[in-house]
Amino acid sequence: MKQAIGENSYLIDTGLYRPNHAACYLIEDAGELALIDTGTQHSLPRVLNAIESLGATPEQVRYVMPTHVHLDHAGGAGQLMEACSNATLVVHPKGQQHMIDPSKLQAGATEVYGEDAFRRDFGTLMPTDEQRTVAANDLQTFELGNRRLQFLHTPGHANHHGCIFDQQSGYLYTGDTFGLGYTEFRNNGEPLLVATTTPVAFDPEAWFDSLDHMMAMNPQACCLTHFGKIDKPGERVAQLRASIEAHVKIALDEEALPLEGRSERLHGAVYNVLVSAGCAHSNLSEEEVRSIFASDIDLNAQGLAVWLVRRAKKRA
Repeated sequence: MKQAIGENSYLIDTGLYRPNHAACYLIEDAGELALIDTGTQHSLPRVLNAIESLGATPEQVRYVMPTHVHLDHAGGAGQLMEACSNATLVVHPKGQQHMIDPSKLQAGATEVYGEDAFRRDFGTLMPTDEQRTVAANDLQTFELGNRRLQFLHTPGHANHHGCIFDQQSGYLYTGDTFGLGYTEFRNNGEPLLVATTTPVAFDPEAWFDSLDHMMAMNPQACCLTHFGKIDKPGERVAQLRASIEAHVKIALDEEALPLEGRSERLHGAVYNVLVSAGCAHSNLSEEEVRSIFASDIDLNAQGLAVWLVRRAKKRA
């Protein structure tokens, strides 16, 4: 469940849905620990086991740093903060209140996933004491042992998204802003990067700006929640931009069509984009690729529908 990725940094598979779907990351320096993303409530035993396997204790965790408050990234933050009594939770200013009072977050997620699926996959959300949270400014740095972790504001996938840059390793922990990069599609070591347009705050122009902001750090690798470490990100970013543009085209082509049947059309178009990309980049069958992307197809289509509603409101 814990994999060393170099520079005293470790990937932890959080166990959501299937192996190699969602990760969080553990960094150690001079006896201090930082966790980037948390997984869900159900991920807590895996995270604590990873800490123990280093010969460390939860009391050595100095920072818990969710990239954003979507539940696969921050659903377990409250329970993790309770277990790590000396930790400070560092989050984007627009996400801070949801960590202090997750009731709206839980209600919104229950509406998207359904109550039974929410409980099965995410458990419950626990609030974090406001005094133990920090709303991080863009480019703010945090000392961890002898290294510095820098928080970048990176909206586009979500308006409260941040990435964390480890200045020592050159690793950039990207949450969802460097897209989805599942290991099943690492064809001869070459990753497949695709967009994730999950509800409710997809903003392609902001996303393109965020990618520029991220690449300006000259990262040596990007560490994705979905899933794992991607080397030479500067050579990969054009692929992600193309996937974002493909999703934008799906939405804009739909914009002039009637509302009736919209959700089915969006779902079908997203299916075609993701599954065709996965098949072209692997030796997997269409059904195998569909299974890997199943939740992403649903969420991407929902996110594009929400984006079209926002666009209509702006025009009105």
